Amino acid sequence: MELHEALFAVGLLIVVAKLLEGIFKRFGLNSIIAYATTGVILGPVTGLVESSSQVETILSIGIFIFFFLIGLEELDIRGFLAAMRGRLFLAAVLSVTISLLVSLAVTTDTFFDLQLDLDFTQALGLAGVLSLSSLGVVAKVLIDEGRLKEPVGVEIFTAVVIAELIALFVVGFALSEHFYAGSLGHALDLLSVLTVIGQIVGFTILTWIFSTKILPKIIVVLHHFLQVPQLSFGLLLGGLFLVVVGAEQAGLHGSLGALLFGAALSMLPYQVRRDIMPGMKGAAEGFFVPLFFASAGLHLSFEFLKLPPETILALTLVPLAGKFAGSFISAYITRLDAPFAIATGLMAKGVAEIALLLLLLHTEAIDKGVFSLLVLIMIGYILLTPMGISLALKRLKHTDAVTPQGRVPPSLVRFALEDIRVQDILDRSRSYPEQSLTVRAFTETWLLPEQHDYVVVDQGKLAGIVSLSMLRYLPRSEWEHTPLGRVLRHNTPFAYANEMVEDALQRMTENSLTVLPVADKETGELIGSVSSHEILEMVVLTAQGHEI
Repeated sequence: MELHEALFAVGLLIVVAKLLEGIFKRFGLNSIIAYATTGVILGPVTGLVESSSQVETILSIGIFIFFFLIGLEELDIRGFLAAMRGRLFLAAVLSVTISLLVSLAVTTDTFFDLQLDLDFTQALGLAGVLSLSSLGVVAKVLIDEGRLKEPVGVEIFTAVVIAELIALFVVGFALSEHFYAGSLGHALDLLSVLTVIGQIVGFTILTWIFSTKILPKIIVVLHHFLQVPQLSFGLLLGGLFLVVVGAEQAGLHGSLGALLFGAALSMLPYQVRRDIMPGMKGAAEGFFVPLFFASAGLHLSFEFLKLPPETILALTLVPLAGKFAGSFISAYITRLDAPFAIATGLMAKGVAEIALLLLLLHTEAIDKGVFSLLVLIMIGYILLTPMGISLALKRLKHTDAVTPQGRVPPSLVRFALEDIRVQDILDRSRSYPEQSLTVRAFTETWLLPEQHDYVVVDQGKLAGIVSLSMLRYLPRSEWEHTPLGRVLRHNTPFAYANEMVEDALQRMTENSLTVLPVADKETGELIGSVSSHEILEMVVLTAQGHEI
């Protein structure tokens, strides 16, 4: 295909995809369905567009950007690590394990021969896709239903965080092992499995250190000296492609490298991410993502109708039953409060599954018939699972109980704090205890039920922060004569009024504080304070649709 023909194909796909997106939204349909429909109309139906090597090159860039955005916006590594204990973590692990084993029963020929002709790593990758859950879908439903403040909402969200990350690791491992085994020409064995796991872990650690410790400092220094427009966007976009190449050189699939890079950058301060997101999202949503998912439509065909009926039924029903059974059984065994609602939440699927299926098609792990069948199934999930989650939540009574701030997953807070600044919740009229006040007088007149740290002033100027945990080390007999100034935490961090709330909350977490003094950026004078409890209340109000 000549260059001008490739440009015609790309241009036509993008124009029709965005037009259909606008039409489909009027009927409440997902934009990804509009993109896939575009590919079907322009490809199999009319034959106006055909896939080519030049178009596929552009599509491969799109998939890396897409997985980068999934890592940046959806994956919650801190929430995963914080949840690696207790019943909820066990429930999520059991859910993925059961779902994966049931899916393997149909993707391998161990129990049933569905004539898929997959080796074990390909079958594992496909089973991982069928076991995946979508955090983005769950978050949207919880926000729409006003359930963010309730323990059951946090439990559903956290369970999906864990399940999604585990399933993505399984798919990434399977893809990496497929390439690794294919390049070295040997079958799957324990040594190759351990080698790939070591590669993933090592690459993750290196990517994490570079993205969270080195890259932010480089960006700040370059911004200070160069003053180049869109510098952060250019550096991170170029860095993404370099990470993809590094992942491929390490024996991993490039999409896994893009996913890990995005997840690592999700730990950056919100303001830095805000600088890169307009450009990244504009390029992704306006060009690469529509083109990428339109290509899924180009590859759709009626070849799935040639599959044996038992294959169609097995791929449609068995993973569905296994995923729900695994989710419900695991929630019931671990004695979670709302097993049906949590199980329904774990059923959520989004667009990442279609992207992974397209990867499996490009690597010839699955053929067009299986690909077309599973894409149609995933579209059904996208349409139906939000309604199922809403119905399951409606069966539960609303409660006034609020999840403690320390148990709220960071990514859940991030969904609710988009574009909100400290000044939006700042109370400038608040008064603060003086450092000359005795500890006993302070405890008798200033303590609040849900606050552990307090800003202390010296004649209106910031003196420091006193923490109730520090008072435990002071004998009660000395409380009467000890001023607050002697038990203060000096040189404490602070926030600015025009700073993003998420950055302030992240600083509290890093410094083990529940309150931050707020200073004027020009004069450095104390103008108020903000607490984690106030931020959580704002998250609740946002979830319930109130104005801030």
